[in-house]
Amino acid sequence: MKISLLQPDIVWGTPEANQDKLAELLWGIEPSDLYVLPEMFSTGFAVNPEGIAEENDSSLEWMQRMAKELKGAICGSVAVAKSDTGLAQGAEGESVATKSYFNRCYFVKPNGEYFSYDKHHLFTYADEHRHYTRGKERMVVEFRGVRFLLQVCYDLRFPCFSRNTDKIPYDCAIYVASWPTSRLSAWNTLLHARAIENQCYVAGVNRIGEDESGKYSGGTLLVDPYGNTVAACPLGEESVISVELDLQALRVFRKKFPVLKDAD
Repeated sequence: MKISLLQPDIVWGTPEANQDKLAELLWGIEPSDLYVLPEMFSTGFAVNPEGIAEENDSSLEWMQRMAKELKGAICGSVAVAKSDTGLAQGAEGESVATKSYFNRCYFVKPNGEYFSYDKHHLFTYADEHRHYTRGKERMVVEFRGVRFLLQVCYDLRFPCFSRNTDKIPYDCAIYVASWPTSRLSAWNTLLHARAIENQCYVAGVNRIGEDESGKYSGGTLLVDPYGNTVAACPLGEESVISVELDLQALRVFRKKFPVLKDAD
């Protein structure tokens, strides 16, 4: 299983420009089984989603086209708006349609089939919880023999939610993020901790650049089940890394040192 992690800068609030930039990066590398993009890759991290969140699934459709052409899966999160079934009363007493907003991570397969995970831990420090609807369920997607756990940014700080269990097992945890430079040390430490405690690969994918929410230096990397950094993008540079996941080595390690069997 070959996985490519993309560390782009993101053009604020302009899905088409970001899709074009990412397509250029994707076509410029050797083929992979899976390509992973950062959190809200099509717009940048929008705390207030009104006017930014996508209502027409344009980024999802772009992911489906790219996955088909590249013959590999694509994963990344998008701010989406969905109309609610009911109506609310407006300021003038009229009935108006209401919307719910989600920080939604998509995993799209080459055949167009897709799975989605809505960010569970909303970043209250930045008022994300006041605008977005919290996801309730974990999502594990199996693709070409590998089981991937989908996670988004702030989820990284909550180890119980990502615990690798017999009930919902996985081989690689994916964290797509817009993680600021000021907290990069925590990002690096927590990614390695998640890999060690869950005996899994961990892919952490972050952006670079700057927007109204802050500054980003990247720190995109892949960690192996021993807690070793297998590969990492240069800090502050738009770049891509591609790595082979060794599932046989992972199975041997888990059998030889069965830590997960002793978990609470």
